[in-house]
Amino acid sequence: MIKEYLELQKIEGPLIVLSGVENASYDEIVEIKCGEQIKHGKVVQIYEDKAVVQVFENTAGLSVKDISVKFTGKPLEISLSKEIMGRVFNGIGEPIDDGGDIYSKIKRDVNGRPINPVARKYPRDYIQTGISAIDFLTTLIRGQKLPVFSGNGLPHNNLAAQIVKQAKISSSQNSDFAIVFAAMGVKHDDAHYFLRIFEESGVLDRVVMFLNLADDPVVERIITPRCALTAAEYLAFEENMHILVVMTDMTSYCEALREISSAREEVPGRKGYPGYLYSDLASLYERAGMMEGASGSITQIPILTMPNDDITHPIPDLTGYITEGQIVLNRDIYQRNIYPPINILPSLSRLMKDGIGEGYTREDHPDIANQMFSCYSKVQEVIALAQVIGEDELSDIDKKYLEFGREFEYRFLNQGFDENRDIEETLNLAWEVLSILPQGELDRIAPEMLKKYYRG
Repeated sequence: MIKEYLELQKIEGPLIVLSGVENASYDEIVEIKCGEQIKHGKVVQIYEDKAVVQVFENTAGLSVKDISVKFTGKPLEISLSKEIMGRVFNGIGEPIDDGGDIYSKIKRDVNGRPINPVARKYPRDYIQTGISAIDFLTTLIRGQKLPVFSGNGLPHNNLAAQIVKQAKISSSQNSDFAIVFAAMGVKHDDAHYFLRIFEESGVLDRVVMFLNLADDPVVERIITPRCALTAAEYLAFEENMHILVVMTDMTSYCEALREISSAREEVPGRKGYPGYLYSDLASLYERAGMMEGASGSITQIPILTMPNDDITHPIPDLTGYITEGQIVLNRDIYQRNIYPPINILPSLSRLMKDGIGEGYTREDHPDIANQMFSCYSKVQEVIALAQVIGEDELSDIDKKYLEFGREFEYRFLNQGFDENRDIEETLNLAWEVLSILPQGELDRIAPEMLKKYYRG
């Protein structure tokens, strides 16, 4: 028998508190009726006979009296079928694109679990993004989680849109490839930008979008990535598809978590974020991967903006512990009018070594990527020396390194938003740029590779 509660104890921000509650469950969905309004929420805390409910819509207009609260006995579930492809949903999985509801017998709880480590399959094949700096130096491997660390004002939205419209896997499996895009706390113009780019580039049919806008309730922001990952799990492990999940902006998600934690009067941790921020982020990131016995995969690119460009801030810091590398955008490179402004030195992909080389990309890829990192690192040393003694006083080889550095940034790193380079084109361009340096400086490349590919 479902009971209705006709009185609240208190309303505080997005939370309502009820007392005298029986048999409530954590994460249970609650229906709140006040006059003609019907709102929904979920149970976030239970203590003795009290239940704290997080309201998805805002709590404006609610009263502690003249209200009806009904516990549904079920967690938040979304309807799933292959018909979700090409559709746009709000943060709690409701269609907002005038395409009608999704009618399906399959419903899934959005509070999914991380993949069991015993059931995981080691990621191997790469995903081509068409962006040279990523494909060549921080290769994205299928089943990997590879975040983008950005800053306010940097073009991470452009990068996310470019990855979505260009990403592909091997041609034999590309028909089974799709993208789940989750936006949290984005402005209306950013949401319209993503929709327009995906429509114009013709990829919207293979994209599932979950949009939580900046003026949507903060509570919805907590649900958005969970709805997106639930959809991704269904497509990957029940429809045997390869899914790339792009989530932006994880900083908005963490800010929402901090706001709700504060409303619940929890003891704050670093910089006011809740002490469970690490485990909360892990519960999202660890839903990516490949499983034994399943042919599908989930690959994640979470995008976050570092407050004050501080890579030691709790959000990038904890994200870096959980994920397998990072792509770091740099403000100085951006100010030199280079797009995408990826700083390759602090960027890395920890699974890259297992998905490149012969049989995956090309035989020379591992050697030449190592050499590129080494030479660009030397460029930074030469730039520092030139600032002390002046560029005219540098040795001839140091001047070659400066020339290489300029060519690397403006020819290799820099590419247009609509420029889609395949891996062969990227590797050939890398050899052109590296061949500025004498062969004697390329000490990380096998002699047979130098003989075959060096352009000097």
